[in-house]
Amino acid sequence: MNDRIEEKLKLLPDKPGVYKMYDAKGELIYVGKAVNLKNRVRQYFRSQKNHPEKVRAMVANIADFDFVIVTNETEALNLECNLIKQNRPYYNILLKDDKHFPYIRIDLRLDFPRVEIVRRFKRDGARYFGPYLSSYELRESITAVRENFPIRQCKHDISRMIARGERPCLMHHIGKCCAPCSGKVTREEYHELIAEVIALFSGNGKAYIKKLTEQMLEASDKLDFERAAQLRDRIRAIKGISEKQSASLASDSSYDVFALARDELGTLAYGLFVRNGSVVSAEGFRIESSDEPFSEVISQFLLQFYVDSGELPREIVVMDEPEDTSAIEALLSEQCAHSVHIHVPKRGEKLKQGELARLNAAQTLARSRELTHREWERGVGALNALCSAIGLEEGAHRMECFDNSHTQGRDTVGSMVVFIDGKADKSLYRRFRTRTDTGGDDYLAMREHLTRRFERTLAGDEKFADLPDLLIVDGGRGQLNVALEVLESFGLTHIPAIGLAERNEEIILPDRDEPLVLKRSDPALQLLQRIRDEAHRFAITYHRSIRAKSSLYSRLDEIKGIGDKRRRALYEKFLTIEAISAASEAELRSVPGMDSRAARSVYAYFHDQEGEEENASAKNE
Repeated sequence: MNDRIEEKLKLLPDKPGVYKMYDAKGELIYVGKAVNLKNRVRQYFRSQKNHPEKVRAMVANIADFDFVIVTNETEALNLECNLIKQNRPYYNILLKDDKHFPYIRIDLRLDFPRVEIVRRFKRDGARYFGPYLSSYELRESITAVRENFPIRQCKHDISRMIARGERPCLMHHIGKCCAPCSGKVTREEYHELIAEVIALFSGNGKAYIKKLTEQMLEASDKLDFERAAQLRDRIRAIKGISEKQSASLASDSSYDVFALARDELGTLAYGLFVRNGSVVSAEGFRIESSDEPFSEVISQFLLQFYVDSGELPREIVVMDEPEDTSAIEALLSEQCAHSVHIHVPKRGEKLKQGELARLNAAQTLARSRELTHREWERGVGALNALCSAIGLEEGAHRMECFDNSHTQGRDTVGSMVVFIDGKADKSLYRRFRTRTDTGGDDYLAMREHLTRRFERTLAGDEKFADLPDLLIVDGGRGQLNVALEVLESFGLTHIPAIGLAERNEEIILPDRDEPLVLKRSDPALQLLQRIRDEAHRFAITYHRSIRAKSSLYSRLDEIKGIGDKRRRALYEKFLTIEAISAASEAELRSVPGMDSRAARSVYAYFHDQEGEEENASAKNE
């Protein structure tokens, strides 16, 4: 988790919405929805132990995130789905569906309508519910209907079945169908049952719940407990499904909603794009303006946004009346060959969506302003405080910090990390594998790494062309003296250098006998700690990789006839040194590149060692 993510997590609201995860290249890698953005997004960056492997892999690649506030979970679900279909984020691949999302269709013009699943919305006079963005929610809804409402599921011609006097099917005998094909169910009775189903899908079941409750109590008073239980189950179905029903009544209305917001850093237009009755996308647009009135700003925005943009909606909803509205409407209508209407909503759903767009615009600006301020405090602000504390008048655009890492003098490595204007620039990081045998001497290792760094500069290496404005070493007076000696040997005494002693977080200055001690809350010290910790992390990571390779191959290096190719082949086959030592001679011989002689050498090496260890143990006893 980088500093930007850490700061943005503090700004998450307790509201429903959609969050978007980006990688280091700025590519969208995941889109998700949340009832509570603060709780949901923070979960990703807490302990990874309980996360699936895929989630851990995704979190490791997150470099930034953004979010969109919506009014409820249904809008979040719709927006999430459409963003996934449009952007195809890498970690949403399992949710990808190139087909149209399904709707539930009920044709009330029929005498005995069915509950159908269709893939497209049509203006055919039927009632549609959806789209269902989750197959689980669709199955749950259909199951609730079939279990609690005995409407027909077959596709038979009911009139023909009645005329022929056909017998009801098995579904009637198990209580899952009221058997309109028997001719004993009237159209009115069946439509009353369908009305309850529609209430279930609409989420407006209060009236039916009241009615069914009265019928349940009446049946209970008559001791008809079987009927009362059936009504009870229907009531539960309506309550349960209606409350979390993600489907909304579909329509073919399509329009765009825009609202403006402004602060001292700039102006932003935020758009909600509604297609087929659902918010399918949301986005903010920065506008360069000063104190112009919003009427002028929205006019210029609409013209620049829509002219030559291709397809336009028939309706554009704005929260501020544009200048020359009629002229803009005429221009856009001519462009798209159909009428375009621009208006400011006064009431209803569109007013709510406009207010939601304005809320998102204000939140986006506030979030950007706060992040900018915090980044300045942690970067340039902390750098200015550091330069003031150590008496550096010219500032420090480029800071370099060096650290070493080893295990009891073995596999010694060094790291160089670079901060530009108080921020880490990982593309400039460099690492060194110590060439001389330092025997664990930190001073010798530091001298070699610093010397090699400035030698590369003199040699014209572009990777080391820029010199630091401030050199930092992880350590105390001894490490700092080494750095000063190296700088002097290259004629670079004009480069200031300091040390940071980790034990008491003391700043060691070359011209002061006593260390400089800053408060733990001082941004200057916190900046030094960040660059020191980054150098430490980078060095340890490199050292661990070197040590792993060394320990991996050290024992096989002692075996005669086992070179690099055979060593790699053995580890590819057995994975661990323990597995190699436990393998039989025949198993060793089956490894590609191994012959009988080499297999015998490996087998003898490990088993002779085991015998020697057993003999030594017996002697000690």
